[in-house]
Amino acid sequence: MKILIINSGSSSIKFQLMDMPSETLICSGLVERIGYKNATINYKTNGNNLEQTHTIESHKQGLKRVVALLLDPEIGVIAHTNEIEVVGHRVVHGGNSFSDTTLITSEVKEKIQEYAALAPLHNPGNLEGILVSEEIFPLAKQVVVFDTAFHQTIPEKAKRYAIPMSLYEEHGIQVYGFHGTSHQYVSEKAIAYLGLDSSKIITIHLGNGCSMTAIVDGISVDHSLGFTPSNGLIMGTRSGDIDHAIIFHLVNNLDYSLDDVKTLLTNQSGMLGLTGYMDLRDIQAEAENGNKDCQLALTMNTYRIKKYIGSYAAAMNGLDAIVFTAGIGENSNLIRRLVCEDLEIFGIHLDNNKNDKRSGDLREINTTASKVKILVIPTNEELEIAKQAFELVN
Repeated sequence: MKILIINSGSSSIKFQLMDMPSETLICSGLVERIGYKNATINYKTNGNNLEQTHTIESHKQGLKRVVALLLDPEIGVIAHTNEIEVVGHRVVHGGNSFSDTTLITSEVKEKIQEYAALAPLHNPGNLEGILVSEEIFPLAKQVVVFDTAFHQTIPEKAKRYAIPMSLYEEHGIQVYGFHGTSHQYVSEKAIAYLGLDSSKIITIHLGNGCSMTAIVDGISVDHSLGFTPSNGLIMGTRSGDIDHAIIFHLVNNLDYSLDDVKTLLTNQSGMLGLTGYMDLRDIQAEAENGNKDCQLALTMNTYRIKKYIGSYAAAMNGLDAIVFTAGIGENSNLIRRLVCEDLEIFGIHLDNNKNDKRSGDLREINTTASKVKILVIPTNEELEIAKQAFELVN
């Protein structure tokens, strides 16, 4: 069975075409920098490795270019769209409406649209991917996996806000958690690698969107993102944690509208607001060239991660491993080094030589003396989605 997986991020689209249940990868790729003139498309098959640069203004444009590559008479891997039997989608916010993998119906799409207000950088792109897929692959079953599903296990003491109970009971205002497919995948890999009967792990997902999860025995018990994927760590364009009174100050004293504030905190803050750059590769290059704004931004970014490591280690009353994953977590030795510096009190000791070596495999980058394992585990949300989609339709 051919299953196409579409994983739309805030500014990217990952895709994989797999044969299931063999988990054979037919092709894969990534559309990056959506919304920019220098957007790139990477496309890989067994015999081809292609990179293109385009102006891609929307997720819809990006997806149509992906399908064109799949059908290309020379480098494509399918002759007709009907060969794809299932399309699996990642959707960020499912609220309390969805805790399991789900077949897409008109009602499901309505709920995804409803939750777009809570995940404005993600759900609209996710929904657009579904609508385009329904148009291009009319005979395929459309399946959705929600980022929030893995975090349904977070206990009330961690998911509740200190606000009137009615807002929780009647309106569902609580911590939902995100990047669940990634955190679930890498935590399962880490637990298998550690070989422990009982484990306490912190998974650190670092990309344009960033989050951390405290995981006890494979169960999510706390998470850095909350009601929306906006708080917690410093992200590409999102501020992360901020004093909510700043919002009132912006509106009441600086003549911002609420829409202005939403745009500011969602699209103009984070690393972009601190440096003028959104892509970490650009920020690191500028920092190396002496750009003090970029140097400070990197320090602030990793300091925030350190604080969450400390709080989660305390909340779990122990720590067996920390796991770096996703684009930045897997590829930036600088970010990993800055995060792990001065954490000896927790038994965290980084081996700089191991950290500097690049690899696409699961690896340890801690010293032999480190009480806590420091792991780099490439995430594969697409494989996790494919497995869950295959199980559902069968």
